[in-house]
Amino acid sequence: MPRGDKSAYTDKQKRKAEHIAEGYEDRGVPAKRAKARAWATVNKESGGGNKSGSGRGKPDTHVSSSRGGRAQESGSAEQRSAAARKGWDTRRRRGNA
Repeated sequence: MPRGDKSAYTDKQKRKAEHIAEGYEDRGVPAKRAKARAWATVNKESGGGNKSGSGRGKPDTHVSSSRGGRAQESGSAEQRSAAARKGWDTRRRRGNA
């Protein structure tokens, strides 16, 4: 099987990769790079291609998509700024600044 051949992937994996690639493109990633990232995500979640049929293949882990959009939920700007000041004060006191 040549590199880049997607025949070993199920229809669900192909749909998933297409959906992930669209999300990357919406965020401004070039199409070729978005497609590569999408397939890397599918491979990480499912361990590569799965044969179709009942009881064949392993369940997906969803490890790559579990963060979802939570990076922005790390607190308000004021909270992040306060945490940064606290870290700076600690480093300065310890002489690591």
